Amino acid sequence: MWPDLTRLLIAGNVGIMVFFTVAVAPTIFTALPPEWSAAYVRKFFPKYFLFLGITTAAASGTALADGADQVGQAALMVCALVFFFSCFWLTPRINQARDEQHAATFKSLHWVSVGLNMSQLLVFIGFLFSSVRAA
Repeated sequence: MWPDLTRLLIAGNVGIMVFFTVAVAPTIFTALPPEWSAAYVRKFFPKYFLFLGITTAAASGTALADGADQVGQAALMVCALVFFFSCFWLTPRINQARDEQHAATFKSLHWVSVGLNMSQLLVFIGFLFSSVRAA
């Protein structure tokens, strides 16, 4: 196994998450008409969550071999499960609420999604800092 594979995977995930939040999302919603940006986001988010779920599950699988403690490994597995939850349960319900013009439901579910995503990002950053200190 490659040394530091877990940290590389998590650092890559942090990069993806920050880049999307800071660069991609604001550009989509300012450069494209609303119907195009909505269509793009619908196609993007399932792939985003699925990819991050897979890479986070892989990181969790390599965590103990790379020297992480069981708490760190468990935190990564929970994050992976939350990505899969967001991909397969939450995102379809957000889209359904939008389709059915249930604005309050859409807004609530969207903020749940944002909150989960930001929480995962904080877990990743905390994991990276704690793993660097432990090394």
